[in-house]
Amino acid sequence: MRGAPIKMNKTALAALIVFVLGWSATEGLAQSKVGTTIGTFLRIEPSARGAAVGNAGSAMTGSIESAYYNVGAVGLLEAPAVQYTHSMWFADISYDYAAFAVPAGESGNVFFSVTALGSGDIQVRTVEQPLGTGVNYSVTDVALGFAYGRRITERFSAGLQANYITEKIWNTSSQTMTLNLGTVYRLTGNGATIGFSLSNLGTRGKFSGSDLGIQFDADSDSYGDNSALPAEQSTDEFPLPGLFRLGVSIPYSLGEQNRLLVLLEGLHPNDNSESMNVGLEWTLREMFSLRGGYQTLFQEETELGLTAGFGVVGGLGERSYELNYAWAAHESLESTHRLTMVIGF
Repeated sequence: MRGAPIKMNKTALAALIVFVLGWSATEGLAQSKVGTTIGTFLRIEPSARGAAVGNAGSAMTGSIESAYYNVGAVGLLEAPAVQYTHSMWFADISYDYAAFAVPAGESGNVFFSVTALGSGDIQVRTVEQPLGTGVNYSVTDVALGFAYGRRITERFSAGLQANYITEKIWNTSSQTMTLNLGTVYRLTGNGATIGFSLSNLGTRGKFSGSDLGIQFDADSDSYGDNSALPAEQSTDEFPLPGLFRLGVSIPYSLGEQNRLLVLLEGLHPNDNSESMNVGLEWTLREMFSLRGGYQTLFQEETELGLTAGFGVVGGLGERSYELNYAWAAHESLESTHRLTMVIGF
């Protein structure tokens, strides 16, 4: 009787792998909706560890860095931890992310995060003044998140996260709320895990502000009326970049000092075609890791691809630290680089 659950778990694991590998091939003919969402900065992954393994992170557990990919991983955290990530993005755009997790015993764990993306000063240019008017503007995106996660059983955990998102372009802005939810289930005794997550579920958002103000003449053929009535342009409402992730992580022991982690993940976004992320992580003595992966495999006209990176783990007295680096290729724009520091208490 004791062998039956193990056999069932292995069968479920094999079925999941086949499903994830075949997902994109069967769904690849779906219509792409690229460019139809707002708040797309939410898709920038703030984990150097996850980015290095192709962003296949929905079943990657054991660290605060996993919470972005799957909020269900928050319930598995066993000690307070702080994460900070800086990404060197395209065109000198700055991207910063900070998170803090606090275990609360049997009641569950809480998690806070702040995401900030900024363009810096950009010169206002017009047809008459193509070299600049002497006025600068900027683009700023901010997301604040609060999450709760709990280990339901020894093998199963779930989490829920609420986010407040604001985007601002000069004097025009948009505000909206989203929800993330996710679950993590350990399939086998050796640590094989399945992860499921839904990100950025929320209402549609639209822009408003003084930059949309215009002067309006209701009837340009009529004389004697006010031809400069103040008015405001109304923008359309757009959805947030929703994303469904389903993934699996499979650990392999290569000896007492070595282990290998294989990560597979299927993606279903609401603004693009389906794709896959795949990654490998090799760890030596629980101190040094080498990583590689490929993101958005099978996606139509993808701009992304190979990823690589490494990580170092050490001690700071009673605390621990983890420093991770990731490089990701981009077909048309510059490659991106991420640095993440995690401190455990």
